[in-house]
Amino acid sequence: MTTSSPGSAPGSSALRYIHLGFGADAVDYEEAWQEQRRVHAARFADEIPDTCLLLEHPPVYTAGRRTADSERPLDGTPVVDVDRGGKITWHGPGQLVGYPILKLPRPVDVIAHVRRLEDALLLTCAEFGLETTRVEGRSGVWVLGDPVDQRPALGGLKLDFDPRLEDEEFDARLNGPEYAPSNAGQRREDRKLAAIGVRIAKGVTMHGFSLNCNPDNTWFDRIVPCGIRDAGVTSLSEELGRDVPIAEVLPVVERHLREVLEASVPLPRAV
Repeated sequence: MTTSSPGSAPGSSALRYIHLGFGADAVDYEEAWQEQRRVHAARFADEIPDTCLLLEHPPVYTAGRRTADSERPLDGTPVVDVDRGGKITWHGPGQLVGYPILKLPRPVDVIAHVRRLEDALLLTCAEFGLETTRVEGRSGVWVLGDPVDQRPALGGLKLDFDPRLEDEEFDARLNGPEYAPSNAGQRREDRKLAAIGVRIAKGVTMHGFSLNCNPDNTWFDRIVPCGIRDAGVTSLSEELGRDVPIAEVLPVVERHLREVLEASVPLPRAV
């Protein structure tokens, strides 16, 4: 574990980073969750400054509070139920995970916090030469697909008859690779590059973001990622056509997180 910070005193607004582990030192999800709780308590007590835990996990599925049973793995693969918002997702090798633990003014503006995390990740992707965006009603960072009428047909059928849009019981997990979330780029659909799910307790944030650098995205094919059936997932490596490891992305994410979080002045939610 390594720590980097600008040397500010505990309780200040400056952001410090803690590298919990990457690669062979990837951190078990439950272990990282326990560390989040410890850091959260210390931040609430103003014993430490705002802190962002950065790490990589071994393969694990985690489910937020709104996850439906129909979105979980069909084969009974274990899922860790967590106290963040959002639905089910996957964490694992090749994915950079960040848990910013920040004290916010009350009443807390959760949406504004999510938007700041998105801003930092959007800037990171832009620095790598990749155009990304937000999608209304869907948190995270996205690569937009082609207009629907310009996308290739699926299984010999026109997109007008795409069963995902017409059949409420359609399940991509049962219908072959042409519908798999990991193949959304081939279908020229919208695809999520970074997911965000947060919890705020006692005015201090927990959980955070995951940015796909060079993971095996077929792990997402066993679930309904984030509960979204009409879009998929992607990675920096897939979009840029070259291997983009976490080590290359890490300092860029750190810089943009610091710029966004320290430059902004979080305001209480309007009441």
